Amino acid sequence: MAELSHTVNAVPERSPEVWEKVPPRNRNFTGREELLTRLRRGISTVTAVVPQPQALQGLGGVGKTHLAIEYAWRYRSHYDLVWWIPADQRVLVPSALAMMAPHLGLPSAATTGVEEAAEAVRRALQSGEPYRRWLLIFDNAEDPARIEEFIPLGPGHVLITSRNPDWEDRFETLQVDVFEREESVEFLRRRLRREISDQDASRLAEKLGDLPLALEQAGALQYETGMSVDEYIEQLEEQAGRLLGANKASGYPLSMTAAWQVSVSMLQDRLPEAVRILRCCAFFGPEPIPRDIFRRGGRTIGRGAGEKADPLLSAILSDPILLTKALSELRRFALARIEPETRTIQVHRLVQALLRDGLSGEEQRTARREVHLLLAGGAPADPDDSTRWRLFEELVGHVAPSELAESTEPVVRRFALNIVRYLYQAGNYQSALTFSEDFIGRWSENSGPRHPDVLVARKHLGNVLRGLGRYAEDYELGRETLELMREVLGPQHPETLSMTNTFGAALRARGEFMRARELDEESRQAHEQALGPAHPSTLRVMNNLALDYGLTSDYMLARRLQQETYLEQSDATQGISKSSLLLSWNGLARVVRLCGDYAEACDLGDEAHAYGVQELGPDHPVTLLTAKDLSIARRRAGDLAEALDMARDAHARFQRLFGDEHPDTMAAAVNLSNVLRTTGELDEAFAVAHETVLRYPRVYGEDHPYTQACRSNLAILYRLRGDAETARAVNEAALERLTATVGRTHNYSLACAVNLATDLALLGETARARELGEDTLERLHALFGEEHYLSLLCAANLSLDLRAAGAEKEAERLRTETLERYGRSPLSSVQPDILAAVAGLRIDTDFDPPPI
Repeated sequence: MAELSHTVNAVPERSPEVWEKVPPRNRNFTGREELLTRLRRGISTVTAVVPQPQALQGLGGVGKTHLAIEYAWRYRSHYDLVWWIPADQRVLVPSALAMMAPHLGLPSAATTGVEEAAEAVRRALQSGEPYRRWLLIFDNAEDPARIEEFIPLGPGHVLITSRNPDWEDRFETLQVDVFEREESVEFLRRRLRREISDQDASRLAEKLGDLPLALEQAGALQYETGMSVDEYIEQLEEQAGRLLGANKASGYPLSMTAAWQVSVSMLQDRLPEAVRILRCCAFFGPEPIPRDIFRRGGRTIGRGAGEKADPLLSAILSDPILLTKALSELRRFALARIEPETRTIQVHRLVQALLRDGLSGEEQRTARREVHLLLAGGAPADPDDSTRWRLFEELVGHVAPSELAESTEPVVRRFALNIVRYLYQAGNYQSALTFSEDFIGRWSENSGPRHPDVLVARKHLGNVLRGLGRYAEDYELGRETLELMREVLGPQHPETLSMTNTFGAALRARGEFMRARELDEESRQAHEQALGPAHPSTLRVMNNLALDYGLTSDYMLARRLQQETYLEQSDATQGISKSSLLLSWNGLARVVRLCGDYAEACDLGDEAHAYGVQELGPDHPVTLLTAKDLSIARRRAGDLAEALDMARDAHARFQRLFGDEHPDTMAAAVNLSNVLRTTGELDEAFAVAHETVLRYPRVYGEDHPYTQACRSNLAILYRLRGDAETARAVNEAALERLTATVGRTHNYSLACAVNLATDLALLGETARARELGEDTLERLHALFGEEHYLSLLCAANLSLDLRAAGAEKEAERLRTETLERYGRSPLSSVQPDILAAVAGLRIDTDFDPPPI
């Protein structure tokens, strides 16, 4: 409340000390010295390998948060980093943790996503790097089950404030009770700022039950009005009598309820507009409310509420002078905390509950509706615009407490969907999942499961599920949603078109590359007809379709379309983000490499990577994808030292940001293993490949083409380490499954067949090796032509099998033709393949999984 927190004292100049989101302290901290001593003793005692978190537990209004603030300030010299984390809602915790990332030398949430950044912060704190002396305060952590996963158990200290006694079962807990009478008397003396006898202060404290928040409101009211203690007690007894005979809020002390009623009654007589604003604030969350939301959202109240709008509230919002006056009165009466520096308003959760309980059901519904309209009107229009994410972040904490999911207003539901999209784009997948599921459930009940808002929410949910790697669920949801959208909205509706594009990604994740291609081809035509060929949504479909072409081994078509898409996106003046442009740019470099022009792929990759580092940062996921693909191109071109350095760096960064089972981390690990194998580091290459291959079925499924193609990589290493039998068995099984899923003429199947022929040759099965090689070369010529790198290496290997089978002339002819083609093809700089072919050595072909 206002007088419990004043401006922050300057932090001493010492590095590296960081304070963030720690609420201002009360310079005149009153009492609680024994509690502070016990807290300091408990939080500093190492009873295990690491210090254990401490919890402050007690009723609302007893001063738990106030005590935590005082502890942080009083002992700030003991810490290098102090962070305040609002924890009453799970959705707020990842963002608060993620904001620490830059202070720990970690990539920001803007480049990695909120949940990834939050997890990286938790691991860094737990490891003690770069700081061992840190303090985290989880304020109002009411649900241990939803918060405990975020608490680092490391060398630093964790302090929790909560009304929930269940924390006693998890951590050391210190009970915070009401003031001792001496503390109450001292507090009132300081708060009133005038002489008051011990007897009067004690009488007032007894009437208020020594509850700190009630004492604060009583002191503020008497200070502002000059009311005597006797007058206040008389008013208090009158209000208490009314409350006892009516509907005192259940679960709250009578003293608090009565003190609140006295303050509100006095303020109603003084400025009724202030009470109306206060009641409106009661239906926001307990987190700080952006002051500007009343300016930005007020216009929505006027336009959207119509006859249901409260005329008094509309009058206040349209008069900035009156609004400022009302907020000043709330601060004076200690009914709200007004922070000029952050331009926020905050009402204690206990006061909010008492205000809500004092309204009728119809009054509550009206107030909630107004808050919903304020939130919708105060939010940015585009959740994909990362420069506006801060404004969304300020509103997220008010979505659930305001019961936004109950609204049927179109403008409010658009805001709700934008919140989900913002959370998804920011990488806060768990919170996006919770909100989207809640919206779908509530809206289905209120409007029916086929309502357009429900269907759009299902589309967003599919994106979240795919982001979480829950591909099977994403596919089933996407299939049903697309069918419903086509029925309800029509096939040409923009949301149906968007859902079509989204379902294509679900098909790719499922490994159904041809189905994805066919769908995206239809989607491109539909987008061009409905939106035009240069619309940002159409360009996104084209980018996906180019990826489809690559996944179905049509590299030349993929190259032409990817180049067209990149040129259109690079010329676009709006609607194309920097990350989208980099995805297209890197996609072009990738398909150029798949066509066999490694030198050009390196040039394109160098330019794209430099752009990503400059515009997005070196740790942005798309920048890292570009670095990984550039490493592959350099490996193919023979620049092994640089390829290895980039492979190690990209893998380490992906690993740190996303963990080992993220698809991008796994792809980076595949590349690292391939480079290590090429440089002769077979043992390390095998260890990385073996560990990664085990992860692919868990993420993609047993029959996914990526799973089987990665096993062919592992088979190469088995053979090179002397176990050709295992290599043959792995490759035979992989080829059988690849043939069943993508067909015998797919790039992945043909590459696996090339490696299997080598296994057979090494095992002395010359006839089978020759037969398989001849069949594979014929298929490669038909698919890619005679000068593609896969055709050339297959021909070089086959010439060795022909010679081993006694077909000397045929072998020499094929070898000569192959070396000539190597010399005139774009592969003239590919030293590893050429040197192996000239030396008469077999050439292995490996696999690098593209992004879905």
